[in-house]
Amino acid sequence: MNKDMTYSGVMSRKNEIMKNAIGIDYGIFESGTIGFDYEKMMRETGYTLEEMQKIQYSTGVGKTPVLELRNLTELSRKLAPKGKGARIFIKDEAANPSGSFKARRAANAVYHAKKLGYKGVIAATSGNYGAAVASQAAMAGLKCIIVQECYDSKGVGQPEIIEKARKCEALGAEVLQLSVGPELFYKFLTLLEETDYFNASLYTPFGIAGVETLGYELAMEFREREGKDPDVIVCSNAGGGNLTGTARGLIKAGAQSQIVAASVNLKGLHMASDSQFNKKSFTTSHTGFGMPFATWPDRSDVPRSAARPLRYMDRYVTVNQGEVFYITEALASLEGLEKGPAGNTALAAAFSIAQEMNENEIIVVQETEYTGAGKHIQPQLSFARDNGIDIRFGNPQDEIPGESIIFPEHPSLIKAVDFDMDKLRKSLIKNAIAQFPDVVISDSDLEFLAKETKTSIEFVKSALDGINKI
Repeated sequence: MNKDMTYSGVMSRKNEIMKNAIGIDYGIFESGTIGFDYEKMMRETGYTLEEMQKIQYSTGVGKTPVLELRNLTELSRKLAPKGKGARIFIKDEAANPSGSFKARRAANAVYHAKKLGYKGVIAATSGNYGAAVASQAAMAGLKCIIVQECYDSKGVGQPEIIEKARKCEALGAEVLQLSVGPELFYKFLTLLEETDYFNASLYTPFGIAGVETLGYELAMEFREREGKDPDVIVCSNAGGGNLTGTARGLIKAGAQSQIVAASVNLKGLHMASDSQFNKKSFTTSHTGFGMPFATWPDRSDVPRSAARPLRYMDRYVTVNQGEVFYITEALASLEGLEKGPAGNTALAAAFSIAQEMNENEIIVVQETEYTGAGKHIQPQLSFARDNGIDIRFGNPQDEIPGESIIFPEHPSLIKAVDFDMDKLRKSLIKNAIAQFPDVVISDSDLEFLAKETKTSIEFVKSALDGINKI
């Protein structure tokens, strides 16, 4: 019997397709109500932290260097009150084979795919993860398909995304470039069904557990190097896997570092809008992913996302596009390090936050990424100008996403802006209730939501009372 290949037909088979493509029955973690067994799902990988390290090290992933940014630290101290200005470090994940921390996620996913006998892997991604999956698949002798949301309806693609596609293809992947909208997930599902390849999703337990090695390494390296854990660790935040995995690794190391999420402020730009797709100059680590995925993680390409950042973050800050471009250039000109935009989102935030901290404290940007032709500042700014964006120097706080990019006329104007964490937490609780509108909330649901929001049962009850659910 022929399968129904209409959009609704494919979507109705989503869970079945995912089960076949991952080898995980997500139903066994469900309670029938709001809560599910997250830790049981994470144990489904079947790998210990030590085994994951061994897998990664065997393909040249991990053991990346930690670099102190002495000149940026000195600059931040000149702008800070006396006695303030923490030491700024980066974990140079660009040293991984594919040029980003996502090699850690891909190494474990591809290893597991080969172990289970899959002939190939598929991932839906704008690019850095695609390059990581392609790189690991090439080492493992597996086929690789990357599905990429790249163009608007006029066929105009962003320089950064096109650059990432080139890298994926160079590493042996077949790349399907699609237009913005629901086509991406539909095509992704049909390919999984047609090929019987493994779903190397960013959001499976394998993908998130792979990043735990990064957090664990950070703790071990700083204890050996500085005799202490970092005081603050800043994570560029999009879908939440970077922060989730890093934080879980730090917890396994027994570290007590404060975890800060940082995203580029793209408020007002809808990420699924065709007309606004090319109005943004950052394709990831921005609020268009960071906010919705934080407040409802299960919007990803698996039934239950293993990336659940609100469980772990202590603070969420935003920075503007002009500030990230500025700090990217400052990193190159002051430290001699040319890195891509994602990690520099966290670096812009860290530069500001360091000025709040004492000089003897340590703040770490836990990842860098490679850079290349389309990811450099100039092609991004040229593309922005072509799309009618006003580019100038001034106060970045006056920047309007989709209309302007404002470089700080002085580095003192780089300011990380705090987002209301309780507002995010209440949004998650509201979204969870919306998924189960008729459910009678149990004590186990309250406990689950308290863990999801890193709060207390009392906080959850107060939030539920605000939406008339208790």
